[in-house]
This record gives sequence, structure tokens and C-alpha cells, in this order.
Amino acid sequence: MRAPDLMHTDSRCLRCGPVPPLHVPEHIGAEIVASVVERITATAGSPGTPLWCPWPLLPGWTLTGVAYAGDDRTGVRATAVACAGPAPLGGGPADLVFVAEEPGVGLGTRLAGLAGPDPGPELVDALTDPGPGHPDHVGQARIRVAGHPTPLWLVNSPTDRSAYAGEARGMWLHAIAWPASAGHLLAEDVVLHDLTEWTPPELVYGAPSPYLPGRA
Repeated sequence: MRAPDLMHTDSRCLRCGPVPPLHVPEHIGAEIVASVVERITATAGSPGTPLWCPWPLLPGWTLTGVAYAGDDRTGVRATAVACAGPAPLGGGPADLVFVAEEPGVGLGTRLAGLAGPDPGPELVDALTDPGPGHPDHVGQARIRVAGHPTPLWLVNSPTDRSAYAGEARGMWLHAIAWPASAGHLLAEDVVLHDLTEWTPPELVYGAPSPYLPGRA
């Protein structure tokens, strides 16, 4: 991505054109989360972009990163929260990233390894799923978002991860898991809470996520 220059006032992706700049703090902790929440709420309309975090955290899991996309002119247009913990099927650690974004931002699709700024084309295929028992059946993840049951559909992604997409509060909601088998976590009782409304003081923080800065 190229930063604004004398010829362009926007940050630009060489493939997608103008995009909001992504801000990823190098460290994670209560003060970092508070600063990102302050940034979101200071530039937000009503309502602003949520900062979706699993709460309560899954057993043994920690919060490993937060990020947002936007600038002073456009406000915050996308957010991401990263968590890490034991993989559901054993074999080492796992990572989950939850992204909330306005249409056209592209943060969720980039982390999911999809082409284009939105998951719409992928969801068209998922929504025409032939149903359980069919060899082409695509499963859903059903989580609770701010107290509401919310379906997420599995979309095509590189084999090193599994990616789900759906909608919450009028914005795209993405859930991306590494390794791919960690997507089974979304079949458990995952509840997402908006940290801009309240940040639990009991949150546990871990080593910074390698995925938010761009390893994906």
C-alpha cells in the first residue's frame, strides 16, 4: 500500500485503488485497547464501527491484537481483533481474527485470502448451498453477536486457514482462523462483545498476533 503523496490524498492499494490506511499497534494491553476504543468513538457516527471480541474468552485463550482502518477524514471504517489459544483438535496453537468493516474496505477479504474488497461473490455461492447430506454442502458457523444469533458462511480461502463471512449491525463480519482446523472453534459457544461499549477488566493479553500486520 502507498501512503498519500503530492498527487493523491488517499492511501492506495496498487490493485484496489484508494483504501483507508491500516493502523496496527506493535504491542497489546489494556492501554492499547483503550486508545483504539477512544479513536473509534472519537471519529464515529452513530453507531460506530464495533470492535468485536469473544467474551468470555475461550478457555486458555488470550487477546493478541487490535487494529483499525481509517483516517481523520473518513473516520474508522474497519476494525480487527486477534486472539490466540490452544487448537481445538490439538497439535499446537491456533489464532482467530474477527473483522468488522464497511462495504468496500477489504480488510476482511485480505486476511481471508480472497480477491476483491467484499465477500459478496463468495457468499452467493454459499447461500445457494444444496443443504446437509449433499457432497457440495457448505456448513455454517452460528455465533452470538451482541446477544443475537448470527450465521457466518464458510468461504473459499487458502488451505492454511478457514474463513467465514456474514453481517452484523449493517457491516461485514469476518472470522478467520489459523490453522484451517481451528475453524471448528466457531461451532462452540462463541459470543462476540463490542469493546467500544465496555472493555472487560478481566481480559487476558498474550504475545502480539503475527497476522494483523500482514503475515496473512
